[in-house]
Amino acid sequence: MAHQQYQETLKVLHECMEACNHCYDACLKEEDVKMMAECIRLDRECADICGYLEAAITRGTPYVAELASVCAKICDDCGKECAKHDHDHCQACAKACQECADACRKIA
Repeated sequence: MAHQQYQETLKVLHECMEACNHCYDACLKEEDVKMMAECIRLDRECADICGYLEAAITRGTPYVAELASVCAKICDDCGKECAKHDHDHCQACAKACQECADACRKIA
């Protein structure tokens, strides 16, 4: 299977998607949700593109490089936004996003 060469990337994509989904859910429970609006929006964008790229790789998409480039950009943006917030879930998400952006750049 073609996706076997991407096993480490698939793992990082999945971990980032999980971190973003957790951050999204936790941000919605914060006292000042309005202050977290951009973080919440980017968590959704990032989780969605990571999940999509993971699925696309496993089905053998010919667009790995293009999708990985977009994914890296969204992960960078999400990670930068999450890093602005002191919440543990935001800091964990920022770390996962950075790792995922780096992994995506390697295959883009």
